Amino acid sequence: MSSVALSIKTVERPGVLSEITGMIASRNINITYAHLYVERDGHGAIYMELEDIDDRESLIDELKSSSTVLDVKIHRSLEEIYGKRIIIIGGGAQVSQVAMGAISEADRHNIRGERISIDTIPLVGEEELAEAVRAVGRLPRVAALVLAGSLMGGEITRAVEVVKREHDITVISLNMPGSVTDVADLVVTDPIQAGVMSVMAVADTAVFSIEKVRGKKF
Repeated sequence: MSSVALSIKTVERPGVLSEITGMIASRNINITYAHLYVERDGHGAIYMELEDIDDRESLIDELKSSSTVLDVKIHRSLEEIYGKRIIIIGGGAQVSQVAMGAISEADRHNIRGERISIDTIPLVGEEELAEAVRAVGRLPRVAALVLAGSLMGGEITRAVEVVKREHDITVISLNMPGSVTDVADLVVTDPIQAGVMSVMAVADTAVFSIEKVRGKKF
């Protein structure tokens, strides 16, 4: 059994996704990730990551034989290219400092063959931040969330509790007023250090275990 990532260019009309997933399901192939979008030329595009494939060439030939499919390309998976994701959410100044630490540390590990990518979004407002935290659980490949602000609690704290309960995501918070520090896995005062530790917590090439420091404040 093998795995593969495919981008499938299609005509843009209703029912295309159903037809393509039907072909895949008939072969007992598991779809581990899918993303749909429309290309600049107006054609539809489906990116899929598949596993449990017996005959990759036969699958691609069948897809290409469909009247709705215009092209099929093989890729490395997003996990192989971009790796684990760290999401940094909060106020702009704090987010930039956390990102500085995270990017510097990720560079050290990526040079050694690992793949860790950093995403940031500066936001303010309890509802906006809580919504962003909840959405982290719907993003692919997220390994850690860093909350970088000056005050977080209420709905944000409840959103963090949901993410931790439903997903295997490490949550690191800056040391700040508000109840979010009570539910984070790790609380760090210095934003650059928080970024560094977020990478160390998820890197396979780091000699670091979040379990040994879970619940502590630095």
